[in-house]
Amino acid sequence: MSDPVRPLPWLEPRWQELVALADAGRLPHALLFSGPHGIGKPSLAEALIARTLCQAPGEVACGHCHACRMLAAGYHPDLMRVSPDEGKRQIRIDAIREINGFVSQTAQQGGYRVIVISPAEAMNVAASNALLKSLEEPGGRTLFLLLSDIPSHLLPTIRSRCQHWSLAVPGEAECLDWLTERLGGREEARFWWQAAGGLPLRALELAEPDSRALRQQLHETFDALVRGAEPVAEAARLDRQALDAILWYGIAWLEDLIRLGLSGESEALRNPDLLPLYRQAVKNGRVRDWFRLLDYAREQRRLLSAGGNPNPQLALEAWLVRWSALLRS
Repeated sequence: MSDPVRPLPWLEPRWQELVALADAGRLPHALLFSGPHGIGKPSLAEALIARTLCQAPGEVACGHCHACRMLAAGYHPDLMRVSPDEGKRQIRIDAIREINGFVSQTAQQGGYRVIVISPAEAMNVAASNALLKSLEEPGGRTLFLLLSDIPSHLLPTIRSRCQHWSLAVPGEAECLDWLTERLGGREEARFWWQAAGGLPLRALELAEPDSRALRQQLHETFDALVRGAEPVAEAARLDRQALDAILWYGIAWLEDLIRLGLSGESEALRNPDLLPLYRQAVKNGRVRDWFRLLDYAREQRRLLSAGGNPNPQLALEAWLVRWSALLRS
């Protein structure tokens, strides 16, 4: 018998809404769960998948029927998951054609067919257009679950055919006990929750040894740039494969720096341990220039997610050159 699948604690209120809809027979045929990476969208989706396929569901899936056992073993014939192929960033049309074939078949277990697409914004235009017919005419007892970090990157025609559930960033009280249990201390949990911008799963990622090491290395890099180090040489010391994480840190730090530059107050900073670095940067650069650099970082990260950054080392060098130019102005 497997343990019942529940969503993460801060998502319980949304879960109760989903259960009420399902019990009333009003669950939409297509749901779009959106929210930033680290909020826990997959946990809500997995709980709904399990309950929808379960042969004897209560508030959650029973955990012991044949369907639940199949799901726990990693395979259920009426469940289809679609994500980018390994090493790829896009979901292409062939994967959506497989969905269309799956939807046209009768459910083997006599219940629902469930299709999960994650991240939904990874579908290219051809794939998105190919999905439209299945979203419009899915047949009975079919559930589409689309998970998206950035729903604005989905075609409007896809969004309009789904009921959109935007998941809010939880407050500290909703997730700090959960984080404390996993990180071994309340202050540790609070520090990483704050650094993650309130995203609990992101906080766990940031607390991993490799992420801590990268954060420390970046701190040292920016300290060096403040002291006049050569940006291209500093870029060579960083792992170019970690460009997405480097840009994520850079964006978070720039947002902190802009808050400090505009208000002069440090209480709202996500990374208070970086205050000395921020103060030096505020002295050297103007707030409007930091806004420009923030826009550049966000655009580079968007291009990276879309597969439009073929040379991460060049992107990393360009990013540090811009930082350095502002620090020396």
